[in-house]
Amino acid sequence: MKFLDLFAGIGGFRLGLERAGHECIGHVEIDKYARKSYEAMHNTEGEWVKHDITTITNEEWAGLRGTVDIIAGGFPCQAFSVAGKRGGFDDTRGTLFFEIARAAKQIKPRILFLENVKGLLSHDKGNTFGTILRTLDELGYDTEWQLLNSKNFGVPQNRERVFIIGHLRGAGGREIFPIEGTNGEVDVPIEIIAHRKNYRRNTQVFSPAGITEALDTGQGGGRGHYTVVEPFIVDDQGRRNKELTPMAISPTLRAQSHGNEPKVVKHGLLIREATNLGYTIATEGDSVNLQFPDSKTRRGRVGTQLANTLQASGANQGVLVSQKTGIRETNQANTIDANYFKGLGNNQQRTGVTNGFSIRKLTPRECWRLQGFPDWAFDRAREVNSNSQLYKQAGNSVTVNVIEAIAKKL
Repeated sequence: MKFLDLFAGIGGFRLGLERAGHECIGHVEIDKYARKSYEAMHNTEGEWVKHDITTITNEEWAGLRGTVDIIAGGFPCQAFSVAGKRGGFDDTRGTLFFEIARAAKQIKPRILFLENVKGLLSHDKGNTFGTILRTLDELGYDTEWQLLNSKNFGVPQNRERVFIIGHLRGAGGREIFPIEGTNGEVDVPIEIIAHRKNYRRNTQVFSPAGITEALDTGQGGGRGHYTVVEPFIVDDQGRRNKELTPMAISPTLRAQSHGNEPKVVKHGLLIREATNLGYTIATEGDSVNLQFPDSKTRRGRVGTQLANTLQASGANQGVLVSQKTGIRETNQANTIDANYFKGLGNNQQRTGVTNGFSIRKLTPRECWRLQGFPDWAFDRAREVNSNSQLYKQAGNSVTVNVIEAIAKKL
């Protein structure tokens, strides 16, 4: 089917839909840097192209009727100032969702394929989402939706998003949801170009082992700092064992317990967090949120073998690596070294290696990989954009693998 790519960004919807066999006939994107990446990656010659969606007239939308089967887009989630007044289409005026509704009213595609943040479901006690559903109903669309997590679709990123499918009444079609994914197991490899030594091109770059196998130093990144409490050892029941001496490099070791059976212990770092304990356990391959390192109110800093949700504000994440196994290339500038701190009250921050571990900031390439983009796409975008823009674009994008899984059922 032929689709129109609204709020196109760098083309996450487009790449997923095209992988499923659909054809793009046009796109709309206001950000000039995102457009640079989009045009570098995709063949847009001869397409219907606009920049500011709010300036497109109803007549221009109507001119596309009969040429578009799917309108796709991850619309920005603005506050609905009068949501819940049961005004339907009128309630969405002043929001960017209204622009999608306006386009759908004129074009009448068979399918609407939309995406937004998880919070859309609960915003204003559900009134906002109710307004969206009423609006689509007024426009002649029967709707279904599902909350999906990127980690269930082959990328080690914990990213929940709500996906909405609208079916034009009388146009046929079938239900798309539910889609199961892989129930949280990161076991669907992404075929992207690997740049590590001893790897052939076009091989898979990660396995069910977790986030560490998905990453390499790539290009870009930079230094920074992070408050680390202290090295630790924890037994197989998750309890710290203060009697054991931390050992460097090896991710696991065995120590004799009071009984006859040895206990498996792990070691890594304790990351400051606003919990009763005051820290979170991070072992090799876990992600660490790098924003506001000294905050006394932040929680959820550590992702267990998964990256937490990428954000558009920049490179907000690092990965805990050992000095022996964590850096697969010689680009040491991408390492954020963790510090040794005695006790929980020390707020000093210096550069140094703690117990053989460091927290390495994710590179732009890795952030794109966590969104399911192949390296060839990143390489093209890197030619026309800075690292700061590449980080932002990854955080703003949809996960290609999720789009592809849904698109195969359209």
